[in-house]
Amino acid sequence: MKTVVQAVRSALFYLLFLGQTVVLAIVIGIIGIIARRRTALGWALASYWCHSNTWLMRWIAGVGTRVTGEENIPPGGCIIASKHQSDWDVFAVFPHTGRPAYIVKKELMRIPFFGWAARSLDCIEVDRQKGAEAIPEMMRQARDAIARGCRIVIFPEGTRKAPLAPPDYRFGVARMYDELKVPVVPVALNSGLFWGRNSLILWPGEAEAKFLPPIQPGLAPDVFLTRLREAIETGTNELIGQADARGLDRPMPPDLREKLDALKASE
Repeated sequence: MKTVVQAVRSALFYLLFLGQTVVLAIVIGIIGIIARRRTALGWALASYWCHSNTWLMRWIAGVGTRVTGEENIPPGGCIIASKHQSDWDVFAVFPHTGRPAYIVKKELMRIPFFGWAARSLDCIEVDRQKGAEAIPEMMRQARDAIARGCRIVIFPEGTRKAPLAPPDYRFGVARMYDELKVPVVPVALNSGLFWGRNSLILWPGEAEAKFLPPIQPGLAPDVFLTRLREAIETGTNELIGQADARGLDRPMPPDLREKLDALKASE
């Protein structure tokens, strides 16, 4: 019965979430076409989208939001490198980053209105089909974004990962760290426990993200990538373990329960 009730709550959330996303993408996209730059109105609407989504998740689906560690974000340009487990990550982190410039897949930028809106909000597109050949253009856009006062937001694994899945960090973030020579702020989170990448049902609880101490420029790229992976994975495992200790109000697949028990034993 609990699953049925949560499925209904999730369906209502999706209806409102997707509905307002389409409307706001059209409005911000039109503003972007006309202004051809970031505008105060476009930014205000994007901020509303983020805050309203966390409100909808809390009051309709029962998923709260907690973001900590903002004091670890240095002033000026930097890279914010976040774990990625859920769509929650995008709009939960966004309001805490100053002027973010998200790294976005090129195929998303081709969507009418959405792509126009993304460009007007400083998003940086990357063509993953080109592999390493896409790096120079991404770097050019990233340098321009830093010059405009943005903070680059990147998901170093490139896609959403299930909680406690083996990490798979791409070298692109290390290339960016090496070329831009700005601090990198790791972000740990546990959102996949409540809104999984392959789950249509949102499960009640409190999703949490935590900005961790920055990694300063100057390290060799491979040393940096190792340190980044260790920081994000350690922080993420801590948040997952804490959520499990508080009690997870959801059905537990055997493989996830096994991983959670192994994590608890290792601690």
